Amino acid sequence: MNARDRLHGVGSRLRRARLRLRRTRVRRLRRALAALLALFLSACAALVVAYRMTGIPDPHPETVSQSTVFVDTEGEYLGRRGPVDRQDIPLRQVPRHVQDAVIAAENRSFRTDSGVAPTAILRAALAAVTGGERQGGSTITQQYVKNALLTPEQSLERKAHEALIAVKLDRTRSKAAILAGYLNTVYFGRGAAGVESAARNYFGVGARDLTVSQGAALASILNLPSYYERAGADAKVTGTLERRWAWVLDAMADSGAISGRERTAARFPAFRFYPPGGTDGQRQYLIDAASAEAADRLGITEDELARGGYKVHTTFDLGLQDETAELVRERTPADVKGVRLHTAVVATVPGDGAVRVLYGGSDYAHQPFNDAVDGAVEAGTVLDPFAFKGMRRDGPLGGLADETAPTPLRLNSAYATLAAGGRHATPYTVARITRAGRTVHTARPKTRTAMHEKEAAYITGLLNMPVAPDSAYVPAATVPDQPVSHSAGAGSGPGTRTVWQSVHSPRLALTLALFAERGGKPVRVAGLTGALPPAEYAALGARDIWQLAGSPGGRPPESAVPAPAVTRTDPPVGGQEGAVLPWKGAR
Repeated sequence: MNARDRLHGVGSRLRRARLRLRRTRVRRLRRALAALLALFLSACAALVVAYRMTGIPDPHPETVSQSTVFVDTEGEYLGRRGPVDRQDIPLRQVPRHVQDAVIAAENRSFRTDSGVAPTAILRAALAAVTGGERQGGSTITQQYVKNALLTPEQSLERKAHEALIAVKLDRTRSKAAILAGYLNTVYFGRGAAGVESAARNYFGVGARDLTVSQGAALASILNLPSYYERAGADAKVTGTLERRWAWVLDAMADSGAISGRERTAARFPAFRFYPPGGTDGQRQYLIDAASAEAADRLGITEDELARGGYKVHTTFDLGLQDETAELVRERTPADVKGVRLHTAVVATVPGDGAVRVLYGGSDYAHQPFNDAVDGAVEAGTVLDPFAFKGMRRDGPLGGLADETAPTPLRLNSAYATLAAGGRHATPYTVARITRAGRTVHTARPKTRTAMHEKEAAYITGLLNMPVAPDSAYVPAATVPDQPVSHSAGAGSGPGTRTVWQSVHSPRLALTLALFAERGGKPVRVAGLTGALPPAEYAALGARDIWQLAGSPGGRPPESAVPAPAVTRTDPPVGGQEGAVLPWKGAR
């Protein structure tokens, strides 16, 4: 065999080897592709099975727990009761610009994605690497699943479970329902879970009243709620939040959620101070009274009320309540030898019964007992006007004259009856109760005739007669809507144990009571009111509170600041020596 033949043989063998290698590679590739296809199909089958077997769990208990919020007659926030500061509201009560702000900040593809957005995860990773604006890798749907339906455990298995539930949730629920669930459960800092509580804690308004700027600020806070909760109180935190707020607004403008004009007009909002001030100690008296009444009206326990997510619209005037508390605090002398001076103030609307002021103590933390509602205070001569023989014994005030220690609220309702021309109204503190925007209770004043109108006018006229310097009463015509002031006490002279002052007109009835105690036992008031005698001290306090209320019905008469003769028990009537008041001795 020559060299050419040998070379040809070698070439043939190489060609056959290459052919075999090529065929082997093709077979291996086919096997690999088949294996991958089988693996893919198995994974798809497993995913389908897992998807079908995956159920949407119920929200865990802490995310459905709600608090009940109390507001005053103007909607001003009083406080809350409940384990979690959260209230469910329907999505229609969240302005569209607030919804769009949250979507711009947390998940811009929310309205079109399938519950899981791989691009969002990649975008978040890229931002983390490049130092760009931090974004969440999870969709709003995933965040809702994580926050409300699953435990916070961190694992690949849990993440896969979260994604499956998110996809299933997206396929079985509307985007509106998912967004509503998210907004009602996501944590905003300052102890607030959900947009309604957040709006109140950061801006002092309900979610439905949030402006574009406020909504963008709340959306920005979701990024780092525990850090941003000090916005408005910490300059560094506020500056960082303002930059993110601007970024959110820019995104809203780019997407068309707000106009260019709205973006230009937007100003960084002012926040409520955090942590909050120390007014809760006084307002708890109001919440106690309203909570007990609201639970009774709904036929549930106070614990059920606190967890029920209600909004209790009270009758209180918070501004007047706070001003009254501040006035009393400034004027109350320090304790003398262990003796403590107590002040109780009640103001109600005659003929209606709505309670506007209920001052029952200076600090709930030190004295949870409400002197205005539960304090049994010695009556003395303050009940004399209700002891006349014409009083209806079967009426709402029939047994009042026989009581030795009525509560200030009870006594105030009696003088309010005089102001209403003999029509007694049961005092109430709850005007309306709502839940998720639906009214579940509306108060209807309970009124009843306690005395004839002429009798009420006659008594009011007698109470309106000022004391003359010669100790004789001077008759004075009763002017319609003119306030009437009456001072009385329990005991007399230095031994007086309780001083009462009442100022009333057809528009407001105000009662102030002064009493003292040492170790839980009543003691005399004398010597505890500084340079002023107790009666004058009480009268001045009532007059000033009346003026704080806007002097309803006019300024109190000068006799609201009594001369020493005002507290005499048997003054003559109409200037006739020896005459006595018609109710004297009627008990």
